[in-house]
Amino acid sequence: MTTTPAGAPSIDELEAQERRLTLPHFTYDDAWALGTLLVELARERGAPVAIDIRRGGQQLFHAALPGSTPDNDAWIDRKRRVVERYGCSSYLVGSRFRAKGTTFEDSSRLDPDTYAAHGGAFPIAVEGAGVIGTVVVSGLPQVEDHGLVVEALERFLGA
Repeated sequence: MTTTPAGAPSIDELEAQERRLTLPHFTYDDAWALGTLLVELARERGAPVAIDIRRGGQQLFHAALPGSTPDNDAWIDRKRRVVERYGCSSYLVGSRFRAKGTTFEDSSRLDPDTYAAHGGAFPIAVEGAGVIGTVVVSGLPQVEDHGLVVEALERFLGA
């Protein structure tokens, strides 16, 4: 049997986040602004994270903060691939498998060295265009990685 991490949002909450956090546009300058906002939030918390923002196949922003490691970059790639394949957050994908009483690793039939349905990767969705990219944080427990991205997107949209 699988367990849901403490403090984890429900599937309904995760789906609502994705609907609410659709952007009106996403430019190179937006990637910089969102990335620097994430860096500021992480620094305020002393979070040892790596941050990555992509549009399509192009990396628009990357930062590695003190305490992060090359393993965080590998996690970023694995979580990002889940968003690219499923079109929703890596945490939502993992939560849907857990809700079925299984795990992504056991039931997705995808290579766990290539894909990770752990929290921290979120789709960059633009009104009228759908998912055009990803924003990913790695270095904290998965609920916290996911929460940091959501908080940054909420602030970014409110700016």
